[in-house]
Amino acid sequence: MKNSRDLTSGRMIANDYTNTSGASKKLFILMKKYYKVLFLAGLTSLYASCKRDLETVPIEQQTLDVIFDSRDSAGANANRFLYDSYLHLPSIHNRVGGDFLDAGADDAISSNTSNTSVFQLATGAYTANGYPDNQWSNFYTGIRQTNIFISNIDRVPLKGKLSNGTPFNRVWKAESKFLRALYYFELLKRYGGVPLLGDRVLSLADDVNIPRGSFSDCVEFIVSECDVIKDSLRTNPIDANNIERPTKAAAIALKARVLLYAASPLYNGGNIEAGNQYTGYASYDAGRWQRAANAARELIDQNVLSLDPSFQNVFLNQMSPERIFARQGGNNQSVENNNGPIGYTSSINNGRTSPTQELVNAFGMANGKSITETGSGYNANSPYENRDPRFYATILYNGAPWLGRPVQTHEGGADKPGGTRQQTRTSYYARKFMADYTGSAQYSNIPHDHILFRYAEVLLNFAEARNEYLGAPDADVYSAVELIRRRAGLNPYTIPQGLSKEQMRALIRNERRVELAFEEHRYYDVRRWKIAETEFNKELHGKLIYKLGSGAFSYQDTPVLQMKFKAPQMYFAPIPYSEVVKNKNMVQNPGW
Repeated sequence: MKNSRDLTSGRMIANDYTNTSGASKKLFILMKKYYKVLFLAGLTSLYASCKRDLETVPIEQQTLDVIFDSRDSAGANANRFLYDSYLHLPSIHNRVGGDFLDAGADDAISSNTSNTSVFQLATGAYTANGYPDNQWSNFYTGIRQTNIFISNIDRVPLKGKLSNGTPFNRVWKAESKFLRALYYFELLKRYGGVPLLGDRVLSLADDVNIPRGSFSDCVEFIVSECDVIKDSLRTNPIDANNIERPTKAAAIALKARVLLYAASPLYNGGNIEAGNQYTGYASYDAGRWQRAANAARELIDQNVLSLDPSFQNVFLNQMSPERIFARQGGNNQSVENNNGPIGYTSSINNGRTSPTQELVNAFGMANGKSITETGSGYNANSPYENRDPRFYATILYNGAPWLGRPVQTHEGGADKPGGTRQQTRTSYYARKFMADYTGSAQYSNIPHDHILFRYAEVLLNFAEARNEYLGAPDADVYSAVELIRRRAGLNPYTIPQGLSKEQMRALIRNERRVELAFEEHRYYDVRRWKIAETEFNKELHGKLIYKLGSGAFSYQDTPVLQMKFKAPQMYFAPIPYSEVVKNKNMVQNPGW
């Protein structure tokens, strides 16, 4: 593997903001590049003064001596190196070629009409030599950095401890192992089983023709790591001084997510190629669902998390009781500038994301019924009235209040004027992750962190896993889903009693879709449920909206994109062609 051959550059972040927040975190983000340059300059000076030593000691070892200084009881350099390994964490907002990954699923399309990365994902127009979301190098670089840290941190005589007496050496090592486990999961959900390196830091002299680990081995490695480290991490999930650091809750949440994936139809005996140990288990085992449910229940029973009373505030309030772990994104207007309706300030609104009618239809009514259900009150002539409150926090539609005027996505409206300018292709814009700008005149800088784990997902993970394990949903399944519907503001939020397992499955899957929209779940949920050949092989729609002379509007569905999904190969991303070529033991995924 290419990244196994690369020697460490000793990259560091020289601004330690363990005990800072707000403006200091902005400084951290803005200054890290400067300090990397400064650090490299320092290494140049060190080389000049220690040339004789460096002639006999490898430069990598000399660099590690600087970072993991046996005289540095505060561990300043080591802590900066640890922070540097956070840079490989997944991001969410407009990540894939400028678009949300959901635009590669059926929840949105890119407003950009060129051959974008997500267009290639949605239409299956990619090869093993050009996968649009290839993260192999990124995550293996992160794994290498965490391995370096894990192998060297005990050289630093840290004196600090948590309030429970856990020494910082153990805390920091646990944090690094959490990052490593998360990076392995991100690889696993894309590629299936991948090479497991343990704690090894490979050099040019090592054999790097490492075979892939089995899917089962990768799952067990991640789960065991989470179990080992959870009691060495911070226990308070709401800590203003350490909001960027993983906690015990984060380790359990990662474990629960991994086990949910492992229990899902794609992997749990639904192997797309018989006998292929890299893409799942050979046979179905209902106990995998129970194991996933138990992991999620473990976190629920901790009683340290709760749903935020405000769905919108989960993404804006860094102290939300629902947050478990996030990648810091800084205070800015990036989401608004990328995705806001184009007719307000032309220089900043790019209208990049066009949610589909399929996603809009997934949002039910405020009374908890689906739009097709008898008694829902849905009116096709006023389609945006009395909808699930999460709809208004996720989608900008024709007539939505925004920046002092209604959004105009009818034909010829200010936000859909036609012509060559990039604009919505569905008559919808994405609103999620933005503050309330209904009465504002302009956007303002707000936190745009990338929420990677939150409590609502844990509840949905539990509900799904327990429902699949049981013959019919029990009170615990109902309770978990109803907690989310209650927070959403549905009235009534309760679910009809007596649902079958299949009926509850459909309801839970729809709840995941609307609750977790644009959080990079839908693209993988549909795959792990093994229904992508249906859901991702369909025509997507938007609305054509015309303003009538009376001032009323007419609405009609219109096709906007034909998705294509080639089964079975597209259930997994192709191993990068370059890795297969240079590693004689690397086995490519089926169909690639």
